[in-house]
Amino acid sequence: MTTIPLSLTHLVRPSSITSGNAPVLIMLHGYGSDENDLFSFASELPKELLIISARAPYQLQPQGNAWYAINFDAVQGKFSDNEQAKESRIAISNFIDEVIENYPVDKENLTLLGFSQGTILSYAVALSEPSKVKNVIALSGYINTEIITPRFKGNDFSRLSIYASHGSQDQVIPVSWARKAPELLKELGIKHTYSEFPVGHGVHPQNFSELKKWLEDRL
Repeated sequence: MTTIPLSLTHLVRPSSITSGNAPVLIMLHGYGSDENDLFSFASELPKELLIISARAPYQLQPQGNAWYAINFDAVQGKFSDNEQAKESRIAISNFIDEVIENYPVDKENLTLLGFSQGTILSYAVALSEPSKVKNVIALSGYINTEIITPRFKGNDFSRLSIYASHGSQDQVIPVSWARKAPELLKELGIKHTYSEFPVGHGVHPQNFSELKKWLEDRL
């Protein structure tokens, strides 16, 4: 399948479904990476999925990309640029619309798969606009309520399902941050699964097997 120029640079793995619209999975990479990173998983995921791996809009030096800046300040310590993160949330939402318009996909069966910063944005998009997203696979990230639309708790989350996982030894994003996600998801009545694995900031092989089975059960 030829990649169609859209607002975010991306890679595409076609679906095995050749007639009609396919379920679609959009991958959102972490800070300092690019669209090739998570795309390495694509060959291991269900063949019926049309998989799109997007590149974040902010270029880092000397290489890599980010969905928003992470700044280091002597007073504040490490902090995120929430305004840039909100802009990226809107950019991803618009990109979803473009994907639906330009590729043969089922808009009712859309999954976001994020890692780290990509997970933070996946949560933000799904909780802001749950009508657009059926599933979220949230790897090694957390929910930042400051970048979600105001009054998001009033949204209808009845069709949304979330799989979240985290490394218990993660030194980049503390596991304590990730553990807050199930508490909020339960409060919002969102169907969810949360798992921890004995790794750092990465994806354990058992983690991948679990998320794959979770996704297969929901296609």
